[in-house]
Amino acid sequence: MVTIECQKIKFDNVQAIFFDKNGTLEDSEIHLRSLGQKAARLIDAQIPGIGEPLLMAFGINSDTLDHAGLIAVASRRETEIAAAAYIAETGRSWFESLKIARKSLDEAEKYVNQTPAPIFPGTLEVLQSLSTAGIKLGILSAATTAEVRDFVARYQLSDYIQAQIGVDDGLSKPDPALFIQACQVLGVQPENTLMVGDSVGDMQMARNAKAAGCIGITWVGKSDNVKGADVVINKLDEIQIF
Repeated sequence: MVTIECQKIKFDNVQAIFFDKNGTLEDSEIHLRSLGQKAARLIDAQIPGIGEPLLMAFGINSDTLDHAGLIAVASRRETEIAAAAYIAETGRSWFESLKIARKSLDEAEKYVNQTPAPIFPGTLEVLQSLSTAGIKLGILSAATTAEVRDFVARYQLSDYIQAQIGVDDGLSKPDPALFIQACQVLGVQPENTLMVGDSVGDMQMARNAKAAGCIGITWVGKSDNVKGADVVINKLDEIQIF
């Protein structure tokens, strides 16, 4: 077991660390904003006038993204349901609304995935250092499992990341059961496992699962986005082995 230190706050007996993906390891702001804008345009082409309300629901205002907004922190399934709810308000049936939302998000993802989001600077070095110290590492993301696996493969992180966990049709953040299940995948206890993420949902999930600690990261300098964290950092390399 290892002691981790962040800004003079120590976490003892750490066996494992889970990282969120979007906004934590991956600089996904432009990617997510483009995804929401493209999906809104596709839906608006079928239902004129719905585009602007959808962008607001997604947390997109012009060229800015709300890092605590729907498209930044919700799972794909939750985003589908939210978009479908707006579509259903226009008088369409629920199943038709879901179909339109799902198809539009699928097309939008194909479009934006042509230019993958970059990894944050220094991420690889931090993962290497923690892995070398014997800490088990995993990704626990609201993105789909397929997206998590694509991310790990794209940036050649498989030597360090031992658990690649996304949200599909089952549990979602901030349900603590998701964190507990992830710990079981790594063969560790929550009380020996840290969570590093950029959202309130990450913090609530880990805290309610009785994790060893919650490290909030805000590359954009907004600590409210990680309210409930034991410590807030602005760069991953602030996670030090003591």
